[in-house]
Amino acid sequence: MNYIVLDLEWNQSPSGKKGEHPRMPFEIIEIGAVKVDSELNIIDSFSELIKPKLYKKLHKQIKEMLSYDEKTLNEKGRAFPDTCKKFIEWCGEDYAFCTWGPSDLYYLQENMAFYNMKKLPFPLKFYNIQQIYADKFCEDSVVCKLEKAVSDMGIPEDALFHAAINDATYTAKVMANKDFPEFTEKFSIDTFRHPVKKDEEIVSYHDGLLEQISGEYESKSAAMEDKDITNILCCKCGRKCVKKIRWFQSGANTELAIGKCWKHGYMHGRIRFKPAGGSDDNVFVIKKITKTNKAGLAEVRIKQEMIREKRREKRQQSTGKDVKNN
Repeated sequence: MNYIVLDLEWNQSPSGKKGEHPRMPFEIIEIGAVKVDSELNIIDSFSELIKPKLYKKLHKQIKEMLSYDEKTLNEKGRAFPDTCKKFIEWCGEDYAFCTWGPSDLYYLQENMAFYNMKKLPFPLKFYNIQQIYADKFCEDSVVCKLEKAVSDMGIPEDALFHAAINDATYTAKVMANKDFPEFTEKFSIDTFRHPVKKDEEIVSYHDGLLEQISGEYESKSAAMEDKDITNILCCKCGRKCVKKIRWFQSGANTELAIGKCWKHGYMHGRIRFKPAGGSDDNVFVIKKITKTNKAGLAEVRIKQEMIREKRREKRQQSTGKDVKNN
């Protein structure tokens, strides 16, 4: 199997939201990629500019980053459908995408959908090299820019950043660095396309975690009424865990919980609600369960209590205002 290390450059409406197309807020203007073999050697490359259709003037901030302008895009760029088709054919048959960050594949598919092109495989697994790097080298797994990773690894900076082919090459060199971790089990699952029906849901055990991507629900509360969502399963053996901390809201779209497997110990559960798109308010769920310990249990318990305390304070303040107004 080969790895396709992909990087894109995109433009957006130079006039802001008022000039934005709802189906394609980010228009791809450059595709750069390198093909890497199983030994992480670069064996081929792909680099093409794309002539814009929607946003023919470059956004000011984007123009400052790039080494070309609108004239170059119009003269040397080709139509997106032709370029993208050529790129997909270049990728070959047996490959996995690698990107620096989670956005490139999302925007690639968004642009493909705008032109009604054939969809990429589903579910689409890929390697987020930025996050894999952060998990190994950055405090609290906070992601950093590609420039910093290249500098910290001592990789020669012999080409400009923010050119798609150069960034793809730099990303491949980060992957091939002797200090970069083994990453074959550290894949992510892209959610530009997600399950719609319950029988389409994705359940995957990989890299020490259990990941579940659900079908659609009409609301967050409807999702939390489904035991398939609220059950905490052991990420090692798949057994149902005893809940030690029941699901509680940790953010507008996040729920946390802790369970315990009799064999493998404490499990940390995290639910994220994602909008399903379309005209309704449907959501789908991304649930991840990872192994934790007593310290992790205590940390989540403290967080739960802090959230409860803030809610109590808000209720008291609200009650006080009501009394004062009366």
